[in-house]
Amino acid sequence: MNRYERWSVLLEMLAELGKLEIEETAEKLGVSAATVRRDFDELAAQQLLSRTRGGATAHSVSYDLPLRFKVARHAPEKQRIASVAAGMVAVGSTVGINGGTTATEVARALATRADLAGEQRGPAVTVVTNALNIAQELVVRPYLHVVATGGVGSPKSYELVGPVAAAMLERVALDLAILGVDALDAEHGASAHNEAEATVNQTLASRARHVVVVADSSKLGRRAFARICPISDVTTLVTDGDAPEEMVGRFTELGVRVVRA
Repeated sequence: MNRYERWSVLLEMLAELGKLEIEETAEKLGVSAATVRRDFDELAAQQLLSRTRGGATAHSVSYDLPLRFKVARHAPEKQRIASVAAGMVAVGSTVGINGGTTATEVARALATRADLAGEQRGPAVTVVTNALNIAQELVVRPYLHVVATGGVGSPKSYELVGPVAAAMLERVALDLAILGVDALDAEHGASAHNEAEATVNQTLASRARHVVVVADSSKLGRRAFARICPISDVTTLVTDGDAPEEMVGRFTELGVRVVRA
């Protein structure tokens, strides 16, 4: 685990627990106390936590961490989920992709699909996204036609939000919307921590014939603050093999096709 992956884990642990002790944290991560102490000091300098005697507390860490610190946890699962979801995008189709770590992995998997870089005239797939990082990564691929919304940039998710983003999405038609979410619950549906992001993602989903939610098992059965869409709007859920059978069964009963990656 490199420094940035370690920081990601530390910040997620801190967001969950509220407080960490150096010795206990070092033991959980399998590193020295000096390494954890140095990590805490560097993260405190970036105002991502508050140092205490012998540890750290969640001062400015919110429930939704900046995207650059969210890459370590469940990374293999997210990559497998992304590969399956990217494979659902048909040649010649238009797909909407929102922001977040799993959605970003979907975009990367789509960009490296060998069958899209063939001899066909023009782009193989049109990608509509409100995520600045995804647009930046995909725009260099000549076989992808990339359309980015306008809007106000979110410093945590790199998503463009607000009325400009929503108005642009109201004018497009999508074959498929691939949504990364913060939580997915049978009763509450798909949801996000940030209400502005949820609003734009809701519009993105409403413009698609089919909605695919990509979420690792840690997000299932949970609720976040702002609802994106009810579970009845979700066509397919792509998750990992650790998804509980009872929960998968509940989603299936509600008409959601569940695919384990």
